[in-house]
Amino acid sequence: MKESRSEFIDAHGVRLHVRRWGPPDAPMLFMLHGWMDIGASFQFVVDALAGDWQVLAPDARGFGLSDWPVARSGGGHYHFPDYLADLERLLDHFTPDAPANLVGHSMGANLALLYAGVRPERVRRVVDLEGFGLPAARASQAPGRLAQWLDDQRTPPTLRSYASLDEVAERLIRTNPRLAPARARHLAQFWSREEADGRFHLLADPAHKMRGPTLYRLDEVSATWARVTAPVLHVEAKDSPTLAGFAGQTPVAEFKQRFEAFADWREEVIDDAGHMVHHDQPERVAALIAAFCA
Repeated sequence: MKESRSEFIDAHGVRLHVRRWGPPDAPMLFMLHGWMDIGASFQFVVDALAGDWQVLAPDARGFGLSDWPVARSGGGHYHFPDYLADLERLLDHFTPDAPANLVGHSMGANLALLYAGVRPERVRRVVDLEGFGLPAARASQAPGRLAQWLDDQRTPPTLRSYASLDEVAERLIRTNPRLAPARARHLAQFWSREEADGRFHLLADPAHKMRGPTLYRLDEVSATWARVTAPVLHVEAKDSPTLAGFAGQTPVAEFKQRFEAFADWREEVIDDAGHMVHHDQPERVAALIAAFCA
């Protein structure tokens, strides 16, 4: 495996961890992980990348080795504007004078696509790995969502702990049965940490399990996507279960009409993969990234 090194950047009082591979003078790729994941998740794609690339994969706030925004006792609050501000801080630090290549998985893909619309001049390419956006919300859902959020404040969520790294690896395989045991074991050591009680705790703020108080406004998202000038490569697993879940009763083709907002959008479909395409087919994903961002 290619070796990585850790760096820490301050983002508005929150210390963000960035995992970095490759020579410092090579072209940059910023890789943004998904929900309940970490920057080290891209190890297998990095290993498969041909040529010289400098890959920077931050742990989003509240994940991995990045800070929780507030004291551990209460957990943090996580909203997309916070993630956008963190990403801008990272780009200000690492590439202040050149547009960036953004690669995002799931939540990270949605972050990359939104940022590319908010700051189109700062983004050169976007590779969207299984990022679809959420189902469109209705205004009538707002009271219930706010009530649920208030209820959640009374009983903060928790995350279970594990007796060993092997148990953490088994947890990863249950989530993604395609994940090879050796890869699961590798990820487990970055996904968790042994604490004073002798058990392995996931490196994630349990507050991430709380649904936010605001609705997903597809019209606002589409207006932002329409401002993206960078070419966008959408990479999707064949018969993606995540896409099917988001689409629900809506036909998939109709659900994906939202992508018509992008001026330059193209798609690649990967066989024998699930939502974690970067774990299931890292060689194929790496080849697509390298060709698209070259």
